[in-house]
Amino acid sequence: MDWYQSVFELIDMRSFSNLWFWIALAVMWSSTSHWVLGVPWDMAQRARKEDDVQGVTDFEDLVRIYTNRILYIADTSGLLLAGFVCFILTVLLLMGFVYRHEFAQAVFLLAFPMSQVGLLSVVTARRIRRDKLRGKELYKRLYRHRIITQVIGMLSIFVTAMWGMLQNLSVGVLGG
Repeated sequence: MDWYQSVFELIDMRSFSNLWFWIALAVMWSSTSHWVLGVPWDMAQRARKEDDVQGVTDFEDLVRIYTNRILYIADTSGLLLAGFVCFILTVLLLMGFVYRHEFAQAVFLLAFPMSQVGLLSVVTARRIRRDKLRGKELYKRLYRHRIITQVIGMLSIFVTAMWGMLQNLSVGVLGG
């Protein structure tokens, strides 16, 4: 047995037993939770104190910029984008769970919850614009968005971990 084969037997290159997949999952949800509608959460917390007038102004301006950006994309190409995302998710779902392709399962378990966060972002952006939120109300709306995103993330990590353990156990029991 050569060195190359030994290394690849030691490091399983399948998705759910690969350390890089789990690192990517953690980084994805950490970043998603920190960047609420594109605005860094530390900026939102600084603006919540309201003793820093420039911080509040910067926060409101950044939320307005990202809200306008999200709504522009949704209004101009939202239907096409939704169709494309649904197509990709359907292909991943079929390849992964009907044809039992593990990489497609892993990508689906990353992409599907993020599509839900994307939809939530559009809904939140529409509410911010419709209600012309500012100050504490704006912070509360972004806080609610962040909490829902974190719940989606926790459920996603739980489901992915359970499915990954099942896949790893079935490979170990069935031998490949």
